[in-house]
Amino acid sequence: MSDEVSPSQAAMRIGTTTRTIQRWIAGGRLPARRVGGRWRVASDALDAFATPEASAAGPASPAIAANVRPVHALFVANRGEIATRIRRTAERLGISTYDPGSDGPAVDLLDGPAVVAAARAAGADALHPGYGFLAESADFAAAVEAAGIRWVGPPAEAIRAIGDKAAARRLAAGNGVPTLPGTDGADQTDAALVAAAATIGAPLLVKPTAGGGGKGMRIVRDLAHLPDALASARRESRAAFGDDRLLLERLLEGPRHVEVQVLFDAHGNGVHLGERDCSLQRRHQKVLEETPGPGLDDAVRGRMADAALRLAAAVGYRSAGTCEFLLDRDRFYFLEMNTRLQVEHPVTELVTGRDLVADQLRIVAGETLPAIGANQAAIDGAMASGGHAVEVRLYAEDAEDGFLPAMGRIEALRWPSGPGIRVDAGIEVGAKIGPRFDPMLAKIVAAGRNREEAFARLGRALDHTTVLGLTTNLRFLRWLVRQPVVLDGQARIDTLDRIWPPDDWAERAAIPADAWGTAARLLTAPRDAPQVDPFAGGWRLNGPAVARVSADGQERAVIVGAPAAGSDGFEWVRAGDAAHLDLAGCSIAFRLAAPPDVDRAARAAAAHHHAGGSAPVLAPMPGSVLALHVAAGDTVEAGDPIATLEAMKMEHVVAAPTAGRIAELLVRAADQVTRSQLLATIEA
Repeated sequence: MSDEVSPSQAAMRIGTTTRTIQRWIAGGRLPARRVGGRWRVASDALDAFATPEASAAGPASPAIAANVRPVHALFVANRGEIATRIRRTAERLGISTYDPGSDGPAVDLLDGPAVVAAARAAGADALHPGYGFLAESADFAAAVEAAGIRWVGPPAEAIRAIGDKAAARRLAAGNGVPTLPGTDGADQTDAALVAAAATIGAPLLVKPTAGGGGKGMRIVRDLAHLPDALASARRESRAAFGDDRLLLERLLEGPRHVEVQVLFDAHGNGVHLGERDCSLQRRHQKVLEETPGPGLDDAVRGRMADAALRLAAAVGYRSAGTCEFLLDRDRFYFLEMNTRLQVEHPVTELVTGRDLVADQLRIVAGETLPAIGANQAAIDGAMASGGHAVEVRLYAEDAEDGFLPAMGRIEALRWPSGPGIRVDAGIEVGAKIGPRFDPMLAKIVAAGRNREEAFARLGRALDHTTVLGLTTNLRFLRWLVRQPVVLDGQARIDTLDRIWPPDDWAERAAIPADAWGTAARLLTAPRDAPQVDPFAGGWRLNGPAVARVSADGQERAVIVGAPAAGSDGFEWVRAGDAAHLDLAGCSIAFRLAAPPDVDRAARAAAAHHHAGGSAPVLAPMPGSVLALHVAAGDTVEAGDPIATLEAMKMEHVVAAPTAGRIAELLVRAADQVTRSQLLATIEA
């Protein structure tokens, strides 16, 4: 008679979890018998699980193998860096790829039926949504499947069950996963939410039940401000996800944000691929992610991984997904589950050696985790020897002006390379970044044998990155990855609020004198050769040529001549009437200042008038006026909201710079405004 072992011993023998063994026994896939009320498994029954390809999923049956249908034509229902990344893997696997607009008219990615129609017209047999709105829409997933196209992602039922944050909270609690105090009821009236908030207490977080990426979230520290936060959160959620339902949760001050990557096949088998620490963020938008989590206790790590697998299994999950948690010392709380590929998946790939998009495509083809080599023991071994990886997100935004969205045209690009460096980018020279463009331009990732090497490589990679033509957060990222609190692994979700900007940042970010000289030389040189033209702008009789140059709201008279030693070390590009210079990672546009005229004199006089008795309220960015919070004649205090602008699917509240009376209100709701446009004036 064969030796018999317990489920836990069987799990250790083949490198899986006890829960997986119990699931196989219950489903009849693994022969076992009861002895004294406990299950016993015959050792020889485990032989089929002991091959190098075996995993926590168990062996594939002949019936499963016969039903594997590889993907031949993939429709990528996305744009930007994630679409490029998906195509790269698909093409490596010999799969033809199509995307919106590639083989016909451009398709609005918010129009689900149009996307499905485009995929059918392209002859696609599978559709990958990447991440974003479509990836988290259960209705869209169902529509894709109903059209006879395979959906690269979890079943629509799983998306509904756990993609809705309110339902996910209830599911987590039902599966023994801790949740924060909050409300997830069906009553969405302001009165019900205000009443619930009184029970939860401040501070609290207002969260959309749909979508992700931090869109629509609002922190409320004074419950008197809750109605305004509810209205704002509803608007942003409706615009981003087509769903304005909200939930409330007690705000946990200063925790870490840690998430667990899971992978499930269509046969009920699942593995985890470790955790990622995503604590460095602002406005609930992640900025830096790394794996493994620094200083994370192994026991806590194991409990979070088990919780993630339990939740995913409970909804019949399939494909790649991520369970997110807030970690306060050694206690963690369920945050949400993202039913899609995550933006930060490259760090997991670099440490585990897996290609998660390839895994998704093989899973949707019907293959099991054993067949694709995804067994927990092998993954754990890879992570133990895989070193460390860290990623930062390059955004079109001005970190030095409240992280406001930035817009413009990409005039020059240079990406880093070298050992352990990976760049996932979705932009190229000539791309125009407008108000409806995703502000994330690229992800820059570095891996090393340990955390110190990974961060050192990332710092060098950022130093060798150049983006000219519009403002990005590159200069900020170069600063961030060298901060002691980051290098020590002590970052929390409120770290950026505490350390940025540093007291000396204005001095660091000042335009150096030699940059003005280089810009003047470039702007007055012939376009075909960057050499000084004595007869170009700035020429003077019996004196050196002088040009008035403007940049970043400043003007300076600059002598035009051969550059002094060391002053020509800037990366630059000439485009139109501007010379774009890279200043420590920030693209600054220099132009020849317009000569004085009547209009400029009038504007100067107006500015003087404002300084003397009234204050202008200016648009900090281009965008659309979503709402006005005041009317002409109203009295306001400094900091009171004047208007809400929207750009790049994010809201920004324009506040009163001073106390006084609204003398003029110069815009209306739905108006399009430009940066620095006058919105209102306040009389002191």
